[in-house]
Amino acid sequence: MEQLKHECGVAMIRLLKPQSYYEAKYGTKRYGLDKLYLMMEKQHNRGQEGAGMACVSLHAPAGEEYMFRERAEGKGAITEIFKSIERGFVSDDGTSPHSPSSIFSSQLFLGHLRYSTTGKSGLQYVHPFLRRNNWRAKNLCLCGNFNMTNIGEVFRFLTAQGQSPRIYGDSYITLELMGHRLDREVERLFVEARELGLQGTAITRHIDDHVEIANVLKTAMRHFDGGYVMCGLTGSGEMFAIRDPWGIRPAYWYCDDEVVVLASERPVIQTCFDLPADHIYELLPGQSLIVRRNGEVRQQQILPPEKLSACSFERIYFSRGSDRDIYQERKRLGQQLTPAIMQAIGGDVAHTVFSYVPNTAEVAFYGMTDGIRKLSYDVRTEKVVWKDIKLRTFITEGSERNDLAAHVYDITYGSLQPYADQLVIIDDSIVRGTTLRESVFKILDRLHPRKIVMVSSSPQIRYPDYYGIDMPRLEELCAFRAAMALIKERGMQQLTADVYRKCKASPLSANHVRAIYAPFSVDELNRKIAEMLRPKGMQAPVELVFQSLEGLHKACPHHPGDWYFSGRYPTPGGIRLCNEAFVNYVEQVLKMQL
Repeated sequence: MEQLKHECGVAMIRLLKPQSYYEAKYGTKRYGLDKLYLMMEKQHNRGQEGAGMACVSLHAPAGEEYMFRERAEGKGAITEIFKSIERGFVSDDGTSPHSPSSIFSSQLFLGHLRYSTTGKSGLQYVHPFLRRNNWRAKNLCLCGNFNMTNIGEVFRFLTAQGQSPRIYGDSYITLELMGHRLDREVERLFVEARELGLQGTAITRHIDDHVEIANVLKTAMRHFDGGYVMCGLTGSGEMFAIRDPWGIRPAYWYCDDEVVVLASERPVIQTCFDLPADHIYELLPGQSLIVRRNGEVRQQQILPPEKLSACSFERIYFSRGSDRDIYQERKRLGQQLTPAIMQAIGGDVAHTVFSYVPNTAEVAFYGMTDGIRKLSYDVRTEKVVWKDIKLRTFITEGSERNDLAAHVYDITYGSLQPYADQLVIIDDSIVRGTTLRESVFKILDRLHPRKIVMVSSSPQIRYPDYYGIDMPRLEELCAFRAAMALIKERGMQQLTADVYRKCKASPLSANHVRAIYAPFSVDELNRKIAEMLRPKGMQAPVELVFQSLEGLHKACPHHPGDWYFSGRYPTPGGIRLCNEAFVNYVEQVLKMQL
């Protein structure tokens, strides 16, 4: 219901056969580009603020471009960049366009879809990022699905070495650090070639043929704390992807004698290459997929794996529900809520209508209604809520904006018996609660239900995310606001002061913010959240039902990362940022009171 932004989606393709092979078998010169376009479109859900692609031609002669990049902003970015390919790329310096034929002859392809979690916009922030050099092996193109939590430390590391990054941001700083390590690898090979007695272009060929990307990744990625899948190409034809040691962000890959491909989601590869799920592999934590210039493919452990913390929110919300396992997990999330729902409606299924808020909660809705049916009840289901139009509420402020937001959703009139039927609505998550308060509850009240039970297939979201999802501030989370309201009501301000002091004094020792929730039961917080989200003047009573942590892990056993709900951040950077967020919150409140 409340759109969360996620950073981001990646796609990579390496053609392992000569261009003539694909022309003969598939009847097209643009096999690689067509597949990249399809893979990017199939991941459009992961990024609609911008898109970019890059490719490398291994056989372009000196004096001709061999590394291409195109980027665009907006929801139509994918279409725009591939139309640009048809017209011919324009050089980075704005000079002559390159013929599409030189792009079609490329063997390495990289694609990216962007959702910003930092609020920064503009073409300069759209991936891939490109680092140019006259030596092919020193050219680096990089993109990723990531958010680094210790970028300040890495920035200080770079500047202490004498570097001066042009932009303070994790994307550029990652590019500069990895580019620096790639330079060192090339220089190592230059010395090696000279010691072997090679001269001139023989040195260049030796470098191009022997670049060891694993050396670059081992020396660069050990500096980072965060969740990431980082993908890259070099001008000499190396291709790689690496996943963070905690397995926070996802990546899947496939290889045969024609292609090597990687994407953020498994069904993307299945659909684009007509493959069964069992033929596709997950990139493991700390592992890299490397494709050498000569087409040799290998998996290599770059960083030692940490305790698995694969993101559960990927399964609940972001990833495509068409994945075989995700579909079943989302159904289980809904089905497991059956006992709590039955209690909330007093067992009166006969006078209850079940529905969902489009669209990501639809699969959980199927699981919820299956659970009720297994109790031998007939279930009444209706499509009660519709996403009517996307209003441009950003052009107005204050009450006018709230008035427009109230009409983003519409209802099916006559879908329940007024004052007699209860209404159960399931959503995948309740984060800020703004849409419920300003739109959904107000418009559902027009149906005059006897009671509204709002169900979340995920647990209460209590803590910000710092690994790539747009939940950066504690005060934006309705569960946190409810806890702070209860603290104030019960005169427990000393708890706030104690937590603030600990967060300030030792931000790395533990997540001290967890103590804010400790005095309150889930039911107490549920009631307070419902009270705070219920609009003034609303007639129908509201009850909230959230998934339990135990239920989450039972439904998604292979994705234990639950820091949004539990506060158990997998990395030191996440712990520090959460504590700092609480300090910032308290200091902002105090500032407003002065």
